[in-house]
Amino acid sequence: MDLGNLPQWDLGDLYGGPDAAELAADLERADTAADRFNEDYSGKVGALSAGELAQAITRYEADEDFLGRIASYAQLYHAARVSDREVGRFYQITVERLSAITTKLIFFTLELNRIEDQALAALLAADQSLSRYEPWLRDVRASRPHQLPDEQERLLHEKQVTGRAAWVRLFDETMADMRFPLDGEDLTLEQTLHLLQEPEGAQRKAAAKALGAGFDEKKGLFALITNTLAKDKEIEDKWRNFARPDSVRHLSNFVEDEVVDALAGAVTAAYPRLSHRYYALKARWFGADALDYWDRNAPLPDDDQQSITFEAAQDQVLAAYRRFSPVLADVGQRFFDNAWIDAPASPGKSSGAFAHPTVPSAHPYLLLNYQGRTRDVMTLAHELGHGVHQVLAAGQGALMADTPLTLAETASVFGEQLTFRALLDQETVPARRKAMLAGKTEDMLNTVVRQIAVYEFERRLHDERRQGELSVERIGEIWMAVQRESLGPAIRLHDGYANFWCYIPHFIHSPFYVYAYAFGDCLVNSLYAVYQDAGEGFAEKYLDMLRAGGTLRHRELLAPFGLDATDPQFWQQGLGVIEGFIDELEALS
Repeated sequence: MDLGNLPQWDLGDLYGGPDAAELAADLERADTAADRFNEDYSGKVGALSAGELAQAITRYEADEDFLGRIASYAQLYHAARVSDREVGRFYQITVERLSAITTKLIFFTLELNRIEDQALAALLAADQSLSRYEPWLRDVRASRPHQLPDEQERLLHEKQVTGRAAWVRLFDETMADMRFPLDGEDLTLEQTLHLLQEPEGAQRKAAAKALGAGFDEKKGLFALITNTLAKDKEIEDKWRNFARPDSVRHLSNFVEDEVVDALAGAVTAAYPRLSHRYYALKARWFGADALDYWDRNAPLPDDDQQSITFEAAQDQVLAAYRRFSPVLADVGQRFFDNAWIDAPASPGKSSGAFAHPTVPSAHPYLLLNYQGRTRDVMTLAHELGHGVHQVLAAGQGALMADTPLTLAETASVFGEQLTFRALLDQETVPARRKAMLAGKTEDMLNTVVRQIAVYEFERRLHDERRQGELSVERIGEIWMAVQRESLGPAIRLHDGYANFWCYIPHFIHSPFYVYAYAFGDCLVNSLYAVYQDAGEGFAEKYLDMLRAGGTLRHRELLAPFGLDATDPQFWQQGLGVIEGFIDELEALS
């Protein structure tokens, strides 16, 4: 398959290599800077004047940017070579060194949180340079009710590298090493998952069986990792007085528990009219009453499955961005003009796709596993949306550029939507239009229905883990239960599917992350509906929302568009877009 020229990133904008002299020198500089900061401010933060506190935060921000550059390089270098043990050793050594350095800085936010509200308000009113950091201070202080004594906070921070982070590394390296035998070849996870979208049914079935067999061999290890991390989380949650296992994620996203509950409840209630109805329709297209699970994302029988070169994908995505906003496209173009994208699906590389913001003083990088399908074009549009958002938000600085996960998915999903709508508008062949609508509907079901089901899996697993360690079989039972509920009777789930929870990295890297995808998709559906009815000025409002970074919460960001995520009807509006696509597909059928 000719995919064209697949770019690979150049991390030289960060460092020249793991043995680069400047990297070693920067680690020493960072260590010295942390010592000086600790000496200057430890035990003194509560007594600082407004101007002195502003100066301290400015120094802290510079240190964070500097440390973030080193950490970003180690993460990105490792992501492209996860199965290389020497690279893993470099990554671990760097993480341990950074952990030792950042331990010296922990006191700062802890002492900031001990300042009384009234006293801090007076300081903010007294100095304009300090008031600039008010959004960051607001976010830091959100964790005040869950803060532990300083010694305990330092202990947890230092033990991270030999505790949770070590288990995460074990998962990543095990997954990168896995190979799935098919037709005389040993394929990586990414290559095998890709075959589930091939037009030949026998190939899809063989890939699914290979995945099931591979996961079955490793399920004991993955169950141990999952149980250990869930227990580790439970212990820390109890010490920090979090009411439920997902509360800490909601706090980090600055979204209320009840808002996420409303989202999950709305999606769950919509299963019958969304996923159940769509998969029953798809089964009829295949001349069956039900589909095997390996056919869930199969291309339609009359879909010609064109192979799309990377250059063509680039042109399609940037053209869609430009039609919406030249600024959006110009920022996106920079990723292709520079070596900021790593596209090949290489053995030993991290699976999936991501956009890494690095630090505001540098620029983001995108990791893809591009294999030439329409879904790969959508993935490019998605990750480029993240990257553009990260570039635009960089002006907020190292402390306020990052956005909560719920809002971080906005630009990525909006970029996907722009690209899809542009391609759909250009398509005149009815069969191709139907295939495109079906593909987009499946992507939205995977983003909304599947992710909420996966979120529910995590909730049930973590709740049960509090009663004791879960067996591999019990984890599989929970997985199968939520999958049956969400997918409906038109999808047949065979026994081999019971271990498909094993490969999902979000469970290990970022517990309860996944609902952010559904949040972002429903939000963007509502936002796109406003865009379709809007006159002049929408694009600039949208860009302002991206430039705000983490300085505003979801209520403030959505207010200019007349949207409110706390309104129960907000989620129904977003789900209605998916329902409308299914209506159109039924009409076409």
